[in-house]
Amino acid sequence: MSNTLDCIHGGDPDGNRSVIWLHGLGASGHDFESIVPELGLPRHHGIHFIFPHAPRLPVTINAGEVMPAWYDIYALQADARQDEAGIKRAERLIQALIEAELQRGVAAKNIILAGFSQGGAMALYSGLRFAPALGGILALSCYLPLAASLMTEAEQGRLAPRNLSIFQAHGQDDPVVAYVLGETSRLYLQQMGYKPEWHSYPMQHSVGEKEIRDIGVWLKQRWY
Repeated sequence: MSNTLDCIHGGDPDGNRSVIWLHGLGASGHDFESIVPELGLPRHHGIHFIFPHAPRLPVTINAGEVMPAWYDIYALQADARQDEAGIKRAERLIQALIEAELQRGVAAKNIILAGFSQGGAMALYSGLRFAPALGGILALSCYLPLAASLMTEAEQGRLAPRNLSIFQAHGQDDPVVAYVLGETSRLYLQQMGYKPEWHSYPMQHSVGEKEIRDIGVWLKQRWY
């Protein structure tokens, strides 16, 4: 497997702010490419959008079919065994994308890690562990992977500061990643001292128009 990810780039490639947006299982970086003009950002927003393609892996929950995936999924129950090695491997790939933006001269506080579904899970996992602290995490229709180990790391002071901005959103009728998994993840974060901004919508496993507007407002609050 390659140590680098192919990416689609949008927005301002020379911008001094960056959003790295991770797609969901079986999708691609093209999934959220069209969302940029819908966010209602200022015309000259100066944001570099990066949409990486996940590696192709066999996915157990889909009968071992090879598809774009950040890590393997055995089941989507709260107590299911998780692919710890795969999650950490994906984290290293995502860290490399963040490091590339830092080397380009973008301050960590001006980098937001975003993701939907499995990509949102990786945004939470990676963003909470990255130092120096990022500008925020955007976690859509997802859950917090390896939550028990995260609690241990929080107690050891190895996570991002508790004032890290986190936007969490979930569809109330989500049949893929159950709403309760999103809510439980929010409670985990709150127990660790974070204050995620929680949004719920009357939708299934998708990103809706109001959610996109809310994301745009959140981004503008961070940077403008």
